[in-house]
Amino acid sequence: MSPHVLILGGTAEARLLAAELASVPGVRVTVSLAGRVTRPAPAAGDVRTGGFGGAEGLAAWLAERRVTAVVDATHPFAARITAHAARATATTGVPLVVLRRPGWRPGDGDRWHPVASLAAAADALPGLGRRAFVTTGRLGLTAFAHLAGVHLVVRSVEPPEPPLPPHADVLLARGPFTVADETALLRRHRIDVLVTKDSGGAATAAKLTAARTLGLPVVVVRRPPLPAGVTAVPDIAAVLERLGHTPPRPTP
Repeated sequence: MSPHVLILGGTAEARLLAAELASVPGVRVTVSLAGRVTRPAPAAGDVRTGGFGGAEGLAAWLAERRVTAVVDATHPFAARITAHAARATATTGVPLVVLRRPGWRPGDGDRWHPVASLAAAADALPGLGRRAFVTTGRLGLTAFAHLAGVHLVVRSVEPPEPPLPPHADVLLARGPFTVADETALLRRHRIDVLVTKDSGGAATAAKLTAARTLGLPVVVVRRPPLPAGVTAVPDIAAVLERLGHTPPRPTP
């Protein structure tokens, strides 16, 4: 049976991995997107959009499509999808590889305030500032809805769904962002505290450098834990090694 790899995608790493695997002769690649972004970046291989119907639906899909391996390359905060992938692969016996880019680490001069959830981030804000730059995505903003005394500047790729916090400006933009641009944004909007998830990666890390330069506190939402018994690899090379697939080397 020819290898058929299902990539649970939505990240830059998922697209890069799909391109690598699609270059391996005989390997079929399917990239699954949750459908939360209306104009996703193109990906190699077959692309499907939408949910599977929970862990049971995913298990049935794996069996029906004869999937030989699953790579969870979703966002580090897509805990539900990861849990479904762990259950479905355990049920079917299909190997699972979880790809997670390394999280950010504070450096000299950083004023980080780690919290466990968006709700905890909202609770921490009044004691840290009055104008917050919130970069936690368009989902979950209801956690900040009660903050009448804090003005939020919210950045997301697509417009967030209501209800929104009472005092919020929405900026629509997609990374990567430069340190110069992030510093100018923080100054322009008179931001005195930054809120972010520990997404990791370079595409959106410039805001952390900008906050450090300006001496701003940063509320960092920690990543949810992986399901019991599941471990992650940090990069595409490690995924390919786990799968036993190596893309062809270019001809000198």
